[in-house]
Order: sequence, then structure tokens, then C-alpha cells
Amino acid sequence: MRRSIAVLIFALFAQKREPIACATTPSGGLNTYSVLCPRANRVHARPRHRIHRAHLRDRDCGTLRLGRGKDAYKPRAGWGIIPIEARKHHDAAAPALLEAALQEARLSLDQLDAIAYSQGPGLPPCLHAGLRFGQQLARETKKPLHPVNHCVAHVEIGRLFTDLSDPVVLYVSGANTQVLSFIDGVYRCFGETQDIGIGNALDKFGRAAGLGFPAGPLLEREAQGGSYRELPYVVKGMDLSFSGIITRATQLLPKHGLKDLAFSLQETMFAMLTEVTERALAHTGKQECILTGGVAANKRLQEMLSIMCKERGATFAAVPFQYAMDNGAMIAWTGALAAAAGAKPIPPAKATIKPAQRTDDVEAVWV
Repeated sequence: MRRSIAVLIFALFAQKREPIACATTPSGGLNTYSVLCPRANRVHARPRHRIHRAHLRDRDCGTLRLGRGKDAYKPRAGWGIIPIEARKHHDAAAPALLEAALQEARLSLDQLDAIAYSQGPGLPPCLHAGLRFGQQLARETKKPLHPVNHCVAHVEIGRLFTDLSDPVVLYVSGANTQVLSFIDGVYRCFGETQDIGIGNALDKFGRAAGLGFPAGPLLEREAQGGSYRELPYVVKGMDLSFSGIITRATQLLPKHGLKDLAFSLQETMFAMLTEVTERALAHTGKQECILTGGVAANKRLQEMLSIMCKERGATFAAVPFQYAMDNGAMIAWTGALAAAAGAKPIPPAKATIKPAQRTDDVEAVWV
């Protein structure tokens, strides 16, 4: 499952000429609205539902224009995400963020073609906040409403920016750690965490060390110049476990200090991720690898995967930093892909959330 949603994400995807764009609501970590405007003929359905991936960039650049508003819910120091507080934040922030995004993209609600929302997985209160706002927009604008799987959206925003067509995907976020690849109509999971996601694992250790939220970037900085201290290495076939590693690292913290433990955590857990990703490449015979999700911003993890892929003769790419964290653009883009491939919208009254929805539960009809 995906990590606890820190904030609600909204994205509005609209097209000025040909009507296949998509306006989207929640996602996961950064309460962000995005308005994306593809130029005519740049995003369209092809035979067998294959979609041309125009390059997504900030502002008007001849392909897509992006307007964003951002307002992140942050828990109190020493606390994790409190779902009800996060939902209240989402409800309060939504109207102003929508207005800000529309103004930046120079659009009105009438110019939108569709609404997409994050159906799951995630914390139910946060997903409900986005669902309600998506339903409201769909009713007010009379635009079609499309549900989007949050995890699949991370994969698709990675494919968009890296231009890799048939990769093995390492998806690493707060609550999710999965090795995925497209097989027989879905993004199949070849391996995953058996307890907590790597992002949540880093946050848990960060709280024990007195760091802020999210802890991952802070630990990455602390790891510079650290020395290795032995920690458990837990790979079970294609699956992984992080909770025992964090317990041991926390126990060793008073003796060895933050710098050494931050370094050791990264080296150990990232080596585990690299191992199972390489095994998936060998099993599938594929020659492309994408790193996506919030933890994909970590430079050391990128380096380890890049070295592995180079040794195998495979192509490696990581999603750009601004789209590694949860963001509205990925929901908008995935909704647009589904709409262009002929996916049926859902009536607002029948729209639901699926907090435990798996990546391989969703048929990717556009691939």
C-alpha cells in the first residue's frame, strides 16, 4: 500500500483544441493543483490504444502548459500523519489552490475536458476529500470523471519523462516499495515490501533521530561522509522487509551516531532494492529500468541502479525530481491516457475510493 497521504493533490488537465484532456483531483503527498494544456495533435490515441507521450514541462513550451498551486500538510514535530487533520487541511486548501492553478494556466473551468481523481490506494479520509471535490467539479462542469490508481500514475509519469516504453519499474515511496512491469494488460508486481515501505521506514528512523518530516532528504544529507555499520539485509526471494532494519539502526543510534547510521541505512536498503530490480530485469528479459516515486529523488539510489543497469547493458532513467514526489500532474496524465484509450468515465454518484487497491488490480488499456 501507498504511504500515508500527507496532503491532497489536485491536477487539472485541459486541452484547448481537441477534447481529450483531463482535470484531476487527489493523489498523495503534496496538496498540489496542476493545469496541463497540450497543444493540438500532441496527445492522441493510436491503433491498439497506444498514446503519444508529449513532453510535459512547466509553462507554455509548445507542447504542454502547467499551472500549479501547492499547499502541503505537515504533521507536528515528532508525529506522523494524522488522517483526520490531513483531511481537514485538504478540504480547506482545495478551493484556493484550484483558483491559483487555473489563473497560472490561463484557463477557466469551462475549458476543462475531464476530471480525474486518485481512487487509491491511500488513507480513506484523504481519499474521500479528493473524491468529494472531484465529484463536485464533475457535477458543476458536467465533465466526465475518471478514477486513477495512484501507483500506476507514478509509473506513467516516469514513462512520460524518461521516454522508455517497456521498462522494469522500481516504485519507491512512503508506503509503497514495488518492482513492476507491464505484462498481459496490467503492471504486474514482481516483488514488494512485506511490511513497511522504504519511505515510511526512513521517516520512522528520522523521528527516532529527532529529524523533521519527511526524513529521507535529511538522511541523504547526513549520510555524506558516514562509515558503514553492519545492519540486517532482508531479501526474501523477490520481496523485502525493512522494519527489522530500522529497529536495529535505532538501537545502534546512541553508539554510532546519526551520520554513520544514515549512511548504513542507505547502503543496505538501496542494495536490497537494486538486487531485486536486477533479478526482475533478468527474469523478464527487458532492457529498460525506471526509478519512480518519492524516494526516487535520492541520488545514491539512482547511482546504484545506474551502475547495475550499465553492467547489464540496460538503459536506466529516473523520474525528474519535481515529479518524483506525489503530484497532481501524474494523476492528470494517467487520466488523459485512460480517456484517450476509450476508458469509460464513472458517474459522479457512483464514484468510490479503494484504499487498498493494488497496482495490478488496474487494467492499463492505454499501454
